[in-house]
Amino acid sequence: MAHIFFIDPLEKLNIKKDSTLMMALTFQQMGIETYLLFEDDFFITNDQPAKLSLFEFEGQFKEDGYYLASMVKKSSVVKIIDKADIIHMRIDPPYDSRYQRYLWMLDFIQNQTGCEVLNTPLKIMKYNEKLVAYKDLSHSHESYIGSSEKGFLSFLERMKLKGHEEVILKPLDLYSGIGVEKVSLSLARDKFMAKVEEFHGAIVCQPFVKEVQTAGEYRSVYMDGEEIGSILKTPPKGAFLANIAQGAEFKKVDLPENIKEMCDNVARDLFEDGVRLLAFDILGEGINEVNITCPGLFVEVSYAFNKNICKVIASKFQS
Repeated sequence: MAHIFFIDPLEKLNIKKDSTLMMALTFQQMGIETYLLFEDDFFITNDQPAKLSLFEFEGQFKEDGYYLASMVKKSSVVKIIDKADIIHMRIDPPYDSRYQRYLWMLDFIQNQTGCEVLNTPLKIMKYNEKLVAYKDLSHSHESYIGSSEKGFLSFLERMKLKGHEEVILKPLDLYSGIGVEKVSLSLARDKFMAKVEEFHGAIVCQPFVKEVQTAGEYRSVYMDGEEIGSILKTPPKGAFLANIAQGAEFKKVDLPENIKEMCDNVARDLFEDGVRLLAFDILGEGINEVNITCPGLFVEVSYAFNKNICKVIASKFQS
């Protein structure tokens, strides 16, 4: 069995804190056969057994054992893929036409060889990371998704009647806080129409959850329907995004009982449908996003817990 991590070019990644590289290096140090696969080397054919051009690699952790000190690719090897192998789809979003093409190709290899792709391409296609979080209002925030001005203004009116003064606008298919903006209700219409034009389609609108500025936002990582670690991210003073790359602080946390039950139920449902690895973003008492394409912050969760959670993930393949 080999684990193959399909990733962006190393020069595009923040090597120090990249979750995929942490996983790959941890697996390698555990004695698991592990390779990197890059976009320039990824292709499929139907006239011979499935073969991939992969790279061996070498890396080191910093003294804390979680952040990476280095990662370099070494010699190239050609491997015939079989049903015992596991390909980890770890290309960063956005989920665009490029991303969709890779999912189609990975699905082809999975059907051709019987190998496992994690997460399964058809399930990544099925579950939009934002929409899957919004489908049940009992564990999500009131949300508008679309490009209709009439529908948007109707939603704004309902939010105004409920006492909300500000909303969050964000694209449906981006990540890491890209395109996210907090605006007052009075300015929301013009900002919304501008974003529809800028991002060529559907925009998400939600009431601003004020608690995030003081109480923070949870990130909770799940594997096979079970929680393996959660942190609380707190925005820097004056900010509203709890983004660690933009200065948010983080610490180990035990999820409140009601939130854990909510996440457990969603994670089990998704696991039963073939989604093995995911991470929740939780604002207040509602799920804001379910990260399925390339869940991250494994380095930060591991550091907070003083435990390499990638070893827990690896153990799921060894039982």
